[in-house]
Parts: sequence; C-alpha cells; structure tokens
Amino acid sequence: MKRTVEPKVLYFGTPVVLISSRNPDGSTNLGPMSSAWWLGYTAMLGMATSSQTVKNLTERPECILNLVDPAMVAALDRIALLTGSEQMSDAKRARGYRYEPDKFTAAGLTPAPGSLVDVDAVQESPINLEGRIEAIHDIGGPDSHLVALEMKVERVQVREDLLMSNDRYIDPLRWDPLIMKFTEYFAGGTPAYASSLARGWQMPPMALPTH
Repeated sequence: MKRTVEPKVLYFGTPVVLISSRNPDGSTNLGPMSSAWWLGYTAMLGMATSSQTVKNLTERPECILNLVDPAMVAALDRIALLTGSEQMSDAKRARGYRYEPDKFTAAGLTPAPGSLVDVDAVQESPINLEGRIEAIHDIGGPDSHLVALEMKVERVQVREDLLMSNDRYIDPLRWDPLIMKFTEYFAGGTPAYASSLARGWQMPPMALPTH
C-alpha cells in the first residue's frame, strides 16, 4: 500500500557541501548546503535567494565547493544555523538562525587560500572544487525564492589517499561523503550526528541551502 503525502522537504539523500564565496569586504563566507549535483565538469547548486552565498555569487561569481566527509560533521553542524547575512526573515529567526560573519572560527575549520580563485578553501575538506558561476536560473516559480546556480568547475584538488593509482579516478570505497537525508546527517548509510536542523523539524524547514 502507498499513501499520497506532502513531505515538508524532498531530501532523499544528497551530499553536503560547504560553499566558499567572497563577501563585499573581501572575507570568505562559508555556506553549508545539500542541494548539489554534478554532470561532467558542471555543478548545479540549489539555494534560497535570501542567502549570503547567493548574494555574493551574483556579484562575485568565483567560488569553491568544499566537499564534506563524516569527520567534519560536528564542525558543519556548528554553523548549520548560522547565516552570513545580517538581513534575516522572521521565519528564519524563529528556526534559530543567527548572524555570524566568521564561519571558519565558529565551525573550528581552517581557511586556506584558493589556488585558482580569490576565496578561501576549507583545509580540512578532502576535496575542493574551484571555479565560477556561469549562470543563475530561477526555479519553482516567482514565489519560491529559489535559484539553481550553474558552476563551471575549473580545478579539482583531492587528498592523495583518496586517489587511485592513475590520478584520474577517486576511489569510491575510500571516499565516504557526508549525506543529508531530510534533516539528518548520514555516513555509510547510518546516522552520523544529531543534527541541529532536526530540532526545528516542527517548523517549516529550509534545510541547508539558506546560507
């Protein structure tokens, strides 16, 4: 038997990413999100237009996608309810978000200069994808306040122990991405951490792509 339902979110299992973008003052904003997919060397990133990340990338398209493994989950969760935007909706405040301009310090992560773009990467991230936003597409209709950002990946940096012998492939057995399923973190198919996002489950969630 199946039932027709209307889930609050459709996060059936997607990788968690920290997006590095450049603030107007030149500092790097870290935006956690979990609506990302890749085809060839193009990444598609789904985010809310109110996020500081989208505001930054609209004006300054260079960015770094810092992929997250289970060892980083506590750091990630420390900034899950932080935003780099001083302008915040009442709904977002009600879910427990607060403004924090220095996400690296708040997360306990280490900034490292990008090798190709003028933003900081996350040193602890096993995989860093550097590039720029080529296009921004409205999705979900005029009232959704959601966009899909099309990123051209121009440089891929991978921790050596994850590479196979010819450097053209990443070992799928060694690379274990942190996955977001609905509002919970999973690694290897099992719960990885008690998510701060899940505590606000009774309120309409925006999940991760709101930073």
